[in-house]
Amino acid sequence: MTAIISPPLLDEPVLHEDAPAPAPAASPRPAIRRRRRPSPTLVVSAAVLAVVLAWAVAPALFAPFSPYTQVAAALQAPSLAHPFGTDAVGRDQLSRVVFGARESLLGAALAVTVGLVVGVLLGAVAASIGGAADAVVMRVVDVLLAIPGLLLALTVVVLLGTGTANAALAVGVGSIAGFARLTRSEVVQVRGTEYVEAAYGSGGTFLTVLFGHILPNSLRPVLALLALQFGGAILALSTLGFLGYGVTPPDPEWGMIIAQGRNLLGAAWWVTALPGVVLLLVVLATNRISQAIGAAR
Repeated sequence: MTAIISPPLLDEPVLHEDAPAPAPAASPRPAIRRRRRPSPTLVVSAAVLAVVLAWAVAPALFAPFSPYTQVAAALQAPSLAHPFGTDAVGRDQLSRVVFGARESLLGAALAVTVGLVVGVLLGAVAASIGGAADAVVMRVVDVLLAIPGLLLALTVVVLLGTGTANAALAVGVGSIAGFARLTRSEVVQVRGTEYVEAAYGSGGTFLTVLFGHILPNSLRPVLALLALQFGGAILALSTLGFLGYGVTPPDPEWGMIIAQGRNLLGAAWWVTALPGVVLLLVVLATNRISQAIGAAR
């Protein structure tokens, strides 16, 4: 009898002898999202700022001695008892640097607050209204940008008088232009988006749309500038303190502490060098954090 071979069904694959076997289907795996580890420089910068902020909040917990009284012989070199040495009066330099963090950081915070509030409002209003208001505000900003920041701060502090608050206000006036220009450029980009037009179409007023939609979506670069300006304000206030326009002695402040040892570099380098290193580390730390904020998505 002849064997009857039935043809293959349509839904069954036809396999030839030389054809390779089909590979088994891979089971779907959920995508694993890897987290980026922070860079070592960013971790060190955050640690430096955390320590200095702790000095400013509670200096008595970190300063081994009073910053106003003589505790040892004058101009002692750094040692275990006095890690930063002593100054020309015999006061502990580390204690003075720790207590000086309050004046420097609070003054810088006041300065960037003035620049942030005034600059953001000017930039946002100029970009939102446009026309003549935009032109007038931007010409004022151009004038402020044309004046060197230190010269402008010196002019303001000479008119207002010495002191931490007046020096901080003077530095804050110099930072208004940067905040205003950056805010204007960001608001110009955001105000033409669809969700802003939808907010106006649904009955939103100018102020509600500005503070509810435009500004919250424009502040990421402004926050990066805020961190950068904070370090710049610390440096500017220290410069004014070095020139004698900061706090009144014997209150400690970083710029004044450095100025008191400028004539002792040959005999007692630590009086100026070690407070200067602290100031340098804090400014570099704020710059690194500003870069991290700007690069974040």
